[in-house]
Amino acid sequence: MTSGWTVRDSSGQLLADFIGGSRLDVGRKLVPQRYDAFRLHVSSSYRELFDRALGQILRSRGWEIVRIPARQRADLGAMTSTRAGAHC
Repeated sequence: MTSGWTVRDSSGQLLADFIGGSRLDVGRKLVPQRYDAFRLHVSSSYRELFDRALGQILRSRGWEIVRIPARQRADLGAMTSTRAGAHC
């Protein structure tokens, strides 16, 4: 398993709901407006709009997107699966 990315909140907790394979994947989960993944890679102006929206969200919540090691990613993923099973 490879390392991944997630969000660290203002208290230092890693948020399992936002795990992704790249910083961009995590950002797309945070931004309420739907951004096309392909256009984010090929259009600098489109990416700039996305980065601006993402930056505003992160600043307003005091969050940051951080890289996590594979082991920690697996542990966070297991926490998410356990919570999802509890709602059934």
